[in-house]
Amino acid sequence: MKKHNYSAGPCILPQKVFKEAAQGILDYQDSGLSIMEISHRSTAFVEVMEEARSLSLELLGLKDKGYTALFLQGGASMQFLMTAYNLLNKKAAYLNTGTWSSKAIKEARLFGEVIEVASSKEKNFNYIPKDYQIPGDIDYFHCTSNNTIFGTQMKDFPEVDAPVVCDMSSDIFSRELDFSKFDLIYAGAQKNMGPAGTTLVVVKKDILGKVEREIPSMLNYKVHIEKDSMFNTPAVYAVYVSLLTLRWIKKNGGIKAMEKRNAEKADLLYKEIDRNPLFKGFAEVEDRSAMNATFNLTDESKKEAFDKLWKDAGINGLNGHRSVGGYRASMYNALDLESVKVLVKTMQQLEQQS
Repeated sequence: MKKHNYSAGPCILPQKVFKEAAQGILDYQDSGLSIMEISHRSTAFVEVMEEARSLSLELLGLKDKGYTALFLQGGASMQFLMTAYNLLNKKAAYLNTGTWSSKAIKEARLFGEVIEVASSKEKNFNYIPKDYQIPGDIDYFHCTSNNTIFGTQMKDFPEVDAPVVCDMSSDIFSRELDFSKFDLIYAGAQKNMGPAGTTLVVVKKDILGKVEREIPSMLNYKVHIEKDSMFNTPAVYAVYVSLLTLRWIKKNGGIKAMEKRNAEKADLLYKEIDRNPLFKGFAEVEDRSAMNATFNLTDESKKEAFDKLWKDAGINGLNGHRSVGGYRASMYNALDLESVKVLVKTMQQLEQQS
């Protein structure tokens, strides 16, 4: 039976990528060696890294605009620390929209004053704050574009007279934005880009080198840039699979096509959530995520019946995060519309049984 993978991350990737990646494990480019055993200093892998970095910038529309792309380790959680280490001199402003924003704030407070300009915590992060004021004397502003756990997504970004840092871990490459408005973007690969193990960092080079503290080499963006993202042994396989996924995105129409694909999926599922009296959405309508739809049953006594229906239909990873409960359908780039149709059908079957 075909599986319909709604896991929040590690998550679904294109079948074409899985096939190419599997071949690369067995024999990379007819070399007689696996991609996992060739030297990371070899010409073969250096070309992988360089193409992945270049293609990331190309897809985001940031080539030749003063940016560089890095593939680092430690996940987005390491970036909570690295962004502050490299950018926070005295004061930074953070928008708190969920668990990951809260963790980023905690790390940043180790390095200077952090102003929480707004928070949606009082409603369990089911909306994106609006009309907040950002101080003018900050080193940078930090936000999280999409909140995987709570199913909210920023539709607009504030105009800030300071560098803008954005955690785009769960919606990178999923929708068109003016990415030049951001000075530093970071994203764990395991949502829309590849397997767990590497993190994409896209940074405008001229914002670096302005803090007074000494930065350890492994946490210093400038060191990684100078070494072409190869200061230490990179996560070779994770970078390789990320490259295959980036190629797939480009071949299938780039970010514009991904956005159209994702809008169709989200519209279909949210229409059913709003139509079906047995379900209710968790996030405020205007802030709903196209990547992660969170919803609950209106009658918890039907949980056992619904769980059986979606599991029997081959659906995987639909349970919601413990912070929200209910269900979470993660609809990343590689998820097909057909999978959403299967989920909608199970929701309608539950209604018919009632």
